[in-house]
Amino acid sequence: MFRRREPVPFAFVAEADKFRSNVTPPPRERATAGQIMGRTLIGLTVVAGLVGSLLFGMPAMSAGQSPAKTQQSEASDGR
Repeated sequence: MFRRREPVPFAFVAEADKFRSNVTPPPRERATAGQIMGRTLIGLTVVAGLVGSLLFGMPAMSAGQSPAKTQQSEASDGR
């Protein structure tokens, strides 16, 4: 049912690492001005979102301030 595979000779693996193709890949296309502007706007949007979340989240994370008035439920009022 299960067949054992033949081991691959190590020389074959070593030769495969040395193999170099003589075919050069085509040169990469340069990004257009619109693509560069789009990527820049996306990056700035992400950075602005992170900075905004830090600015709005810092007051909530500060432990030095205590609430001015503690909330109590109406059930605790002695009627």
